[in-house]
Amino acid sequence: MGNNQSVRQHLDAFTRGRIIGKLEEGRSVTRTAIRGFSSGRPQGTTPADDRYIVLQARRNRRQTAGEIARHTTQATGRPISRFTVARRLHGGGLFERRPVRCVPLTPAHRRKRFLW
Repeated sequence: MGNNQSVRQHLDAFTRGRIIGKLEEGRSVTRTAIRGFSSGRPQGTTPADDRYIVLQARRNRRQTAGEIARHTTQATGRPISRFTVARRLHGGGLFERRPVRCVPLTPAHRRKRFLW
């Protein structure tokens, strides 16, 4: 690769001109980078769907991911799995919680415990 022109053939003339113009404006090379296409499967939900999922979970904290998936599928018309809902909830800062199983204390238990 002795020839620099062969390395830069992936950019068309318009994009190359935009990059040079931004560099001449004083922008750094990292700020000038133009985001390309990402690889991988496209997401099944839109950002609006993601907000709706988090909102549903915050409105009713006892709903399961499967119930939220059914509500979202009915609202959008696109099938969404419970695993997708769980990932979107994790992205929104919500995580599953399992109730702790313990024997509930009666008032008599509390009195005895306090005196102990």
